[in-house]
Amino acid sequence: MILTEDLVLLDDLLRLCAAAGAEPEVHHTVPERRAAWTDPPLVLVGDDVAARCRGATRRPGVLLVGREADDPAVWRQAVEIGAESVLILPDAEGRLVDLIADAVEGAGGQALTVGVIGGRGGAGASTLACALALAAARAGQRTLLVDGDPLGGGLDVLLGGERVEGHRWPDFAASKGRLAGGALEESLPSVRGLRVLSWDRGDPVHVPAEVMRSVLAAARRRDGVVVVDLPRTLDGAATEALAQLDLGLLLVPGELRAVAAAHRVAGAVGMVLQDLRAVVRGPYAPGLDERWIAEALRLPLVGELPYEPDLSAAGDGGAPPGADDRGGLGRFCAAFWEHALAPERAA
Repeated sequence: MILTEDLVLLDDLLRLCAAAGAEPEVHHTVPERRAAWTDPPLVLVGDDVAARCRGATRRPGVLLVGREADDPAVWRQAVEIGAESVLILPDAEGRLVDLIADAVEGAGGQALTVGVIGGRGGAGASTLACALALAAARAGQRTLLVDGDPLGGGLDVLLGGERVEGHRWPDFAASKGRLAGGALEESLPSVRGLRVLSWDRGDPVHVPAEVMRSVLAAARRRDGVVVVDLPRTLDGAATEALAQLDLGLLLVPGELRAVAAAHRVAGAVGMVLQDLRAVVRGPYAPGLDERWIAEALRLPLVGELPYEPDLSAAGDGGAPPGADDRGGLGRFCAAFWEHALAPERAA
């Protein structure tokens, strides 16, 4: 809802609402009907009519919009009407579009975003990422799996969904500006109860860092879980993906060379991501175990990924990794989410 008599301000606010996909009601003062004031998720009050909102029922989602940043009256009025913040145009236009779009989408909390990266080539990061996504979906979480490795062959293939219609990375490579979370999710292939943003089998396409930022911001905006499969080479897009993670998992095979390689990966990742943890898988070289490896890397240990020699063969046969919740990989992923999501459930 918009409250203003300033026609120039109204034109600006209507333009910004249109950009965010919103169709607002327009009033010149607080509506007499209580529900008309309390029901809209967002109320934009022009500084020209702020005085008329004094005494109105206090409610969340009220923003005072003005044009004069140096006018102390604007800030005083915001306090008087219980506004959550003051937005000065035109500088705050981008932020206001985001707030309007979030209100339209009914945005709640941020999705828990987990990235998986291999300590060395062939460590099985894509396998673990797919299994984690499947386990999250089985647990009833809204789940989105993002393929951040352009040279990995496509996670949709690993899930058996390469023929499912929907957008892939090349469809977003040239996009600009904000993406709506709902529109992003609906455009992606739905495979085994989750949404997948994968690469296709066409020629390589460059995804700029700003596109990765926009896509992941949209993916994270709607609660649930986002799992990102990351490459070991950190270009601009991969670095941007790391910056948006809540938690990173470094998958390390139980070999000395793998530990040495993982140490270098951890150093590069740690420059961007604060919460990086180790997942170790066997079989182990003599004298090594999961705790020794985690200590050598100076990373917290999430756990030991059970060794399943037939896992690759199962994937080639059409059963995605972790599809069997009774297998070692499926049990590992279920236990991971039970622990990782516990604080959110308690909240």
